[in-house]
Amino acid sequence: MRTLLAILVWAGALHAQAVRVQLVTGGHNHDISFYEAFQGNRDFKIDVNPHPGAFHGDLRKSVDVLVLYDMTDMDGEVERKHLREFVEAGKGLVVLHHAIIDNQHWPWWYEEVTGARYMLKAEGAMKASTYEHDVPMKVRVMGQHPVTEGIGDFAIVDEVYNFMWRSPKTKVLLEANKPEGEKAVAWIGPGENSHVVVIQLGHGREAHENANYRRLVRNAILWAAGKP
Repeated sequence: MRTLLAILVWAGALHAQAVRVQLVTGGHNHDISFYEAFQGNRDFKIDVNPHPGAFHGDLRKSVDVLVLYDMTDMDGEVERKHLREFVEAGKGLVVLHHAIIDNQHWPWWYEEVTGARYMLKAEGAMKASTYEHDVPMKVRVMGQHPVTEGIGDFAIVDEVYNFMWRSPKTKVLLEANKPEGEKAVAWIGPGENSHVVVIQLGHGREAHENANYRRLVRNAILWAAGKP
């Protein structure tokens, strides 16, 4: 995978002020088209590092933005420590698609960081979450924000997650006419000084090749990095 990313990362390395992005994968198969969504971003320097190796060391000095596209639980104390230190230092985090399912047993993560939890099973009044492939959707922008800059309402075909728990403290950026349950598909994390963007979109090629999805991911990374 690092060889593949050498083709992508690359362009960012040519830019003196490139945003240093660590892209974390693992735990879920995905289409190689996902990496094409990052092509042409000369102001990104991207390194791909699968879970859990991505979190074995202190990330605060070497990474500006973590982009998660994994689907795993962070169980190791050392790895949890490094991830929490990174977030609490005010660094940037972009959580994409199935990475919303990460860390099912870490309340700090889903209550204070991502503000969302995919319910693997029913708990109390919350029913189990569901997913559905290849759903045509119309996505609507919910007010002005740098992450949605240059993006109007758009159509996309993607996998959807229904009946997730989402914190009322999040700021919704995008809603879609999803079949059931929660309509939000992109939001800002609930933390008071959050630099966290969660984007539920991004399962397969049809999403990865969507120009609005690509712009959304780019904007999210720049905003999380504190760039205009």
